[in-house]
Amino acid sequence: MSLWKIALRSIQQRGVASVLTMASMALGVTMVVAILSIHGVVAESFSNSTQTGYQLIVAATKGGKLQVTLNTVFYLSRPVENIPYDYYLEFVSTEQRDREYRSHSMQYELRRVTSRVLTTAAAVGPAPVPAVLLAQAAAEQFDYRASIQPLINQSIARWEPGRPTKYGRMVAFAIPVCLGDYVETFRVVGTTPDFFDKLRYGGGEGRAYRFASGRNFRTYSREHGYFEAVIGSVVARRLGLKVGDTFSPSHGASEADGGESHHHEFTVVGVLAPSGTPNDRAVFVNIEGFYLLDDHAKPLGEGDAFARPKRVSAVSGRAHEDAEHHHGAHGHDHEKARPLPIEQREVTAVLVRATSGPVTLGLQNKIDEEDNAQAVLPILEIYRLFEVFVNPIEQLLLALTVMICIVSGISILVSIYNSMSERKREIAIMRALGAERTTIMAIILLESVMLALGGGLLGWLAGHTLNALASGMVERMTGVQIGFWTFAPGIALLEFPWGGHNVVWKVSTEAIIIPGLIGLAVVVGIFPAWTAYQTDVARSLAD
Repeated sequence: MSLWKIALRSIQQRGVASVLTMASMALGVTMVVAILSIHGVVAESFSNSTQTGYQLIVAATKGGKLQVTLNTVFYLSRPVENIPYDYYLEFVSTEQRDREYRSHSMQYELRRVTSRVLTTAAAVGPAPVPAVLLAQAAAEQFDYRASIQPLINQSIARWEPGRPTKYGRMVAFAIPVCLGDYVETFRVVGTTPDFFDKLRYGGGEGRAYRFASGRNFRTYSREHGYFEAVIGSVVARRLGLKVGDTFSPSHGASEADGGESHHHEFTVVGVLAPSGTPNDRAVFVNIEGFYLLDDHAKPLGEGDAFARPKRVSAVSGRAHEDAEHHHGAHGHDHEKARPLPIEQREVTAVLVRATSGPVTLGLQNKIDEEDNAQAVLPILEIYRLFEVFVNPIEQLLLALTVMICIVSGISILVSIYNSMSERKREIAIMRALGAERTTIMAIILLESVMLALGGGLLGWLAGHTLNALASGMVERMTGVQIGFWTFAPGIALLEFPWGGHNVVWKVSTEAIIIPGLIGLAVVVGIFPAWTAYQTDVARSLAD
């Protein structure tokens, strides 16, 4: 009979004590597995979420950098203050800024009307002054800011066509983000289609966002106007929304917390595929539609011609004529809406990607030197968060679980040692039949290892079962999907070059549990094994 079978028979003879011993070991292993896998997966997801394709978050100076990061990246905090839309336009190219002003701004409308009046006056007046010169004089001398400023609660910048933007040459792209509304408990994010067209998630080169169904929203569509939306995978599953469904955001808070529902409805045109990022539990709407919701515009003066921007066109050119024709062919509310003037717009934050890595720090310093906003490096803030709060908590929990495992190992020692008095005659018989002292010692050590591994296997199964049961809560809180077969992230054990790339061999931290349990079993089994090794054969047979 092999030593393994002898050790197994010995464990079976002490069935109740063996089961209790393995249960105590299983408890410690359960906690170790649960902490390693849940904390590891969540930490990796948080790390991946900071690698979203942009390096800087530009936000208002009120509020700390960590709060800005939690609010903008993870949607876990509330926005404190907004920044003017024209400040966001300082991060885009001069051409894009001028194009947006010509598309929807009070200043352009005043410029256009003034030029038209002066042109008409030149055509009918007695003075032989060319109309072009009059229009040019109006463009240079008419103070549009002074005319519009009394109508707005916040100071605005004067539009100077052709002026280079402050940061445009340092920026690869800039994406505005507006926060503040909810769909039930999920945050609403007003942004542009570039959010999914240009941003990436995950480590390395990053991955593009995929759609489980539908498409990205558009700035304007003939079917839905400015009111299109994309929802995360968690939102779709929890709320039962799909492409073609509509919803109304609630202002400032969820309806359950006292928020009032807007009367405008957004149409879902896309559902994101699961990405394991906070975007899975967010609702993304077209920023143009977001601005047209109630209380999302900076107030205008009472009785002014611009006081009803939804009824006064701020769109010019052929595109607006086409939209007017389409609006006349249909009668939906969203088709009566017009883009909000730039002077009434604000953004919560701007997601900025610099032209290169070295430019990022220079751009951050340049923004922070001014009083308009602050620039935040989200990766740095999350790293600090983990260093100061998360990692110490993880280490404390792991220390507690290791202590539980050690106590479980001591229970193995006590269980086997207490059985020595009952097994002296059995050991003496084995010695009399020719078994060596080392063989007896090996059998006792094997018993200890089998008890530890048996408890470890039960603990591993219980730990992953706990992961599966806690998956819903973890997903709601972090947007991370875990399940029974979710393992703790690996640690790099070996790295070597291969085919022009560095190949990293990683092993899950859960794999360390196996040699750890074996080592613990050997340590706690030495004392009872040594006791068996010293058994006096003659005295034991005589007793």
